[in-house]
Amino acid sequence: MVQMDPQVPMDVTDDDKLWSLLSWIFAPIVPIIVLLLEDKKTRPFIKYNAMQALVLSVVGYVASSVLSFIIIGCFIGAAVLIYMIVLAIQSYQGKWVTIPVVTDFCKGQGWIS
Repeated sequence: MVQMDPQVPMDVTDDDKLWSLLSWIFAPIVPIIVLLLEDKKTRPFIKYNAMQALVLSVVGYVASSVLSFIIIGCFIGAAVLIYMIVLAIQSYQGKWVTIPVVTDFCKGQGWIS
């Protein structure tokens, strides 16, 4: 008998998980591609992760670039990269990841629900 993980909703397919993983790992390129593909952007799980990956990667790149003249910019870039890998693993497991400020911002803008 196969047991289902209670945290993985039934409407999240393996394709959704794969595209979400790719969105986190190869941000910001893959999230832009995902949001341009009609069949992918209509899937709630893919859009949810792609939009957050896009916003977090842009914020990370900007913060790292602005602070690059001091040493902390390198650490911020590395920290964002490690955090995005952790989020990629969680999204591949089918979890709806929540990033403290980014998720609220995206929901406030109406980009995700």
